[in-house]
Amino acid sequence: MSEESFPPRLSRREALRWVAVATASTAFFSGAAFSAGAAPKTAQPYGTDPLLNDTYDPGAFWPLTLDAAQRRTLVAVCDLIIPADEKSPAASHVGVPDFIDEWISAPYPSQQAHRPVVLEGLKWLDEESRRRFGKLFHELTVTQQSEIADLVCAVEPKDPSLRHMSRAFALLRSLTVGGYYTTPAGLKDLGFVGNVALPAFPEAPREVLQKLGLT
Repeated sequence: MSEESFPPRLSRREALRWVAVATASTAFFSGAAFSAGAAPKTAQPYGTDPLLNDTYDPGAFWPLTLDAAQRRTLVAVCDLIIPADEKSPAASHVGVPDFIDEWISAPYPSQQAHRPVVLEGLKWLDEESRRRFGKLFHELTVTQQSEIADLVCAVEPKDPSLRHMSRAFALLRSLTVGGYYTTPAGLKDLGFVGNVALPAFPEAPREVLQKLGLT
């Protein structure tokens, strides 16, 4: 997952900002072909009227899915996808792993479809890490983690046998981006200025008015 994977003028973080706009594409993924310890959750949904002005801890509505080892792998891959930079924190620092664990634990059809995909993706990352480097994914250097992620970060991987895992990695990437860019830190990174009180409304730039023929 090196910066060189993207066009020279578009950094990986900038590319992911664009992906954030299309996060709803997670609905595309189906868990039908994935089965890594993914028995359906039996918890009850929270209903149609949760208290949106309240604060809830992870696992407040239903039991979470990930064990400690899976969570360490998830933290590592989230921070590989969105690492810290000079102005924004890494994905794990704003609770993205909590969001993903909560997401795949929810007793709703779309989330339940994503659960086996995420679990098998995390399992593969650790297995491939052991095979290549004799360590778990979270124990690798960023360079080593990137070497593994580069195998499956394309829609059509070079190795056709990894197409299955490329779908899992795509879902992990999509959920990471969606979780990150809906946090205050992520919105700030996007430059989103909505829902902010302004003392005055600045005029539109002159070049914009000229382009619209309003000058």
